[in-house]
Amino acid sequence: METLDIEFVDVGEDFLAARMPVTKKVYQPDGILHGGATVALAETVGSAAVAVFNRDPGVITRGIEISANHLKSVKEGHVTGTAKPIHLGRTTQLWEIKVTDDDNNLISLCKLTTIRLDKS
Repeated sequence: METLDIEFVDVGEDFLAARMPVTKKVYQPDGILHGGATVALAETVGSAAVAVFNRDPGVITRGIEISANHLKSVKEGHVTGTAKPIHLGRTTQLWEIKVTDDDNNLISLCKLTTIRLDKS
């Protein structure tokens, strides 16, 4: 989180949001936001949401898959990732993370699948 300057900015009953500045630190060679940095933001906020909303101390949760559709490019400002649950099953969970720019344009749509495991 420090490397990418990710900071948490909002939390509600069913969501968690974090933002990241778009600077040269996260550019791809063409001078726009790198898809890998976008996915790092998405996985950070999705995994943190799992931790925030997991109320069972006997369970740990691990990510098992993440996917992203990049819809628009960004050159400056900030992007915000907002994680919301789609499915909260006993074993698997599916989270949607929408990444938007400062004007609330959808930049990427990501999905994170997690699995709940008993602590041993």
